[in-house]
Amino acid sequence: MEYQAKQLFARHDVPVTLGIVATTPDEARAAAEQLGGRVVVKAQVKAGGRGKAGGVKLADDPDAAAARADDILGMQIKGLTVERVLVTPTADIAEEYYFSFLVDRANRAYLCIASVSGGVEIEEVARTDPDAVTKVSIDPGNGVDEAMAREIVALAKFPDEVAEQAVDMVQQLWEVFIEEDASLVEVNPLARLAGDKLEALDGKVTIDGNADFRHEDHAEFEDTSAGDPLEAHAKEKDLNYVKLDGSVGIIGNGAGLVMSTLDVVAYAGEDFPGEDGRGQAPANFLDIGGGASAQVMADGLHIVLSDPQVRTVFVNVFGGITACDEVANGIVNALELLGDEADKPLVVRLDGNNVEEGQRILEEANHPLVTRVDTMDGAARRAAELAAS
Repeated sequence: MEYQAKQLFARHDVPVTLGIVATTPDEARAAAEQLGGRVVVKAQVKAGGRGKAGGVKLADDPDAAAARADDILGMQIKGLTVERVLVTPTADIAEEYYFSFLVDRANRAYLCIASVSGGVEIEEVARTDPDAVTKVSIDPGNGVDEAMAREIVALAKFPDEVAEQAVDMVQQLWEVFIEEDASLVEVNPLARLAGDKLEALDGKVTIDGNADFRHEDHAEFEDTSAGDPLEAHAKEKDLNYVKLDGSVGIIGNGAGLVMSTLDVVAYAGEDFPGEDGRGQAPANFLDIGGGASAQVMADGLHIVLSDPQVRTVFVNVFGGITACDEVANGIVNALELLGDEADKPLVVRLDGNNVEEGQRILEEANHPLVTRVDTMDGAARRAAELAAS
């Protein structure tokens, strides 16, 4: 969120005004009093277009700040609920610019985008006057030193009065981008204030989760309140889970197999409409990975069965490094671990390494909730049928 991006900026000496975060109108009033009265109240959600959505409002005094916070808190911006606002002092803006660093995957490089012809309206500028938006490819091996920063500032045509500050800021933002393992660092607007002072009035940072092991401090930026509780629980168990909107729970080993399973279930589910007339659809994406032990399977089943929308579970496993007999034992033992918590039918399809032994284990266990189907299409159809019944 903006206030978090500004905290990161401040760590790398990017000129910012941090402001005060408030979660209630009374807190916003107190923040405005602390900041001198006249403030801007800004919705804090991980989405752009907050101003156009009515999520950024000027307040002339503390009472007005409380009223504006009351207007903004709880509103929806692009499907996200505003649970906090940032209260900042007003700024005397002379000009608004745009600046960002991002990963350019297509060219296996980094990309700098800069414009002195627009801040919050950068999309419109890019559409109507693309020449006003400067794009500079950055070689990952060389990065951005002072010489490259000066080249970027010159190409973007930053005014002479702020050019030296812009050179410093480009290097500072590059430091944020690289040292924080970001895939995006954006300042919009980068403002030229009265007195020719440059300041990052807003900020957006996307951090690469694959680098979390290098940044224990990044945990403070995670907004657990905005996420799905089942997804949070799955993350605690190191499971790759995404909540969807259907009735058939999906468990598989390997992202590609799970994605294929979603498609097959969605297709089969069209033949089994529910009371609302809609066909059955996947309730989740859950990849348990290669180690389908009893505990991993139990954790996966617990998460999927905790979803009240789930009416049946399709376990689709291809035995590879983890053989089918280990998976079958994992399913049987998981059901024992879960006990009464396992109260919805499971359709199991096994294939691959040691499949005959896996099938024998399931047949011998003869669990009343488990139906074994040999083919992926047949299992998807059976799972959809059970979900509709």
